[in-house]
Amino acid sequence: MKRLTTLGLALTALAALATDALAAAAAAAPGGASGEVLKWRIISSSFALAIAAAAGAVSQGRTIAAALEGTARNPGAGGDLRVSMIIGLALIESLVIYTFVICLIIILG
Repeated sequence: MKRLTTLGLALTALAALATDALAAAAAAAPGGASGEVLKWRIISSSFALAIAAAAGAVSQGRTIAAALEGTARNPGAGGDLRVSMIIGLALIESLVIYTFVICLIIILG
């Protein structure tokens, strides 16, 4: 888990530095560089949205599986588990929607 965290931080730092490098290239070469920056904005936003959607789908699947397992073990608690599951699913889905909004800001900004 520590190795995965280190890899994630390294990739985040690399993405932040790449954005600065692309912005510097656009400022240095007026004219045709803006299309190149837009292309990389679209590519990076697409990857971010794909990762967020995949992580959200996996998380929602695990949430539903855990709620169904809890209901199978204790059918009397099914109503409470259902409410908690729906709230959890809404929060997970909101994170994917926030990522989509951020991607739109990156592309259009």
